[in-house]
Amino acid sequence: MMRNSVARPLALALAASLAVAACAAEDSEPPTEMVGPAPDLTETALKVPGFADFLAVDGDTVWVTNDGRVEQWSPAGKLASTPVPRPCGTMAIAAGSLWVANCEDGELWRINLKTAAVEAKIATGLANPKGETNVIAGAGSVWVPSDPEGKLARIDPATNAIVATVTVTPETWYLAYGFDAVWAVSSEGKVLERVDPATNAVTGSAALGDTPGFLAAGEGAVWVQEQGDGTVAKVDPASLTIAGRTKVGDNLKWGDIDANGGAVWLRTTDDQTMVVIDPVTLKIRARMGNAVGSGALRWTPKGVWTSAHDNQTLSWWSAPAPAATPTP
Repeated sequence: MMRNSVARPLALALAASLAVAACAAEDSEPPTEMVGPAPDLTETALKVPGFADFLAVDGDTVWVTNDGRVEQWSPAGKLASTPVPRPCGTMAIAAGSLWVANCEDGELWRINLKTAAVEAKIATGLANPKGETNVIAGAGSVWVPSDPEGKLARIDPATNAIVATVTVTPETWYLAYGFDAVWAVSSEGKVLERVDPATNAVTGSAALGDTPGFLAAGEGAVWVQEQGDGTVAKVDPASLTIAGRTKVGDNLKWGDIDANGGAVWLRTTDDQTMVVIDPVTLKIRARMGNAVGSGALRWTPKGVWTSAHDNQTLSWWSAPAPAATPTP
């Protein structure tokens, strides 16, 4: 969501910089890729001691999970820190709060965005206490993969209570929200399921490739990392058919994905920091940054955040503001 009048011009500047990358890619080998950094996209790396990992965007700042805490950062530095025994997985922002899974106790924690104070601890259970999981917000609720047997917990932010439990394929712990639905992936089951928030029931599914993982809903489709195949699958949200795939590398393990701003943004582990995919042609527009190990990624209208826990860094990738048009 655009938060101020500056956001749209900067988003356009970011898109324009990648369009330059796409044009350069057409003249390179292979013809659909550009090797190296995208033009006009500058990385600012922040040193973050500990294990900076999953991200949630809060306006011009970002919240990141770390060892025994979650922290709020801006491109200028750290703003806040809240102790959490073992924060894990992607976080959600809804109803003025940060929602984060605590893998140590199988709980969902609610943290006030303004004060960084813990407001509630909800005993949801967690389907994957090892930490690869998603907490998401959508349809006025917060959703948590709560049981490895195949359960999602739906929480009402008005009461902090579980108001519904949805049955899904066992070992489902990857979630996304978009197109008026919750999207759930079981890595072991190799399946994507669509959950209707109006009925709290699965209304369709799509078979996936090897070891599917993190996913994003946006830019006209649901995008799933097929980690074992090194591909990103594009799934039509209406027909639940595979609309195409992009081959990125040998594998896509331990990364992240987002879809917004006219592109699909993929945090990779091997070869580079992130890959940018055109959502229409499914071609790779750019490969950016050095290989820095595993981490997370989130798009914003002003740029892109990435984390690299092995390097103890958090990076802000920004595009310059568009030049002012001379007055005739």
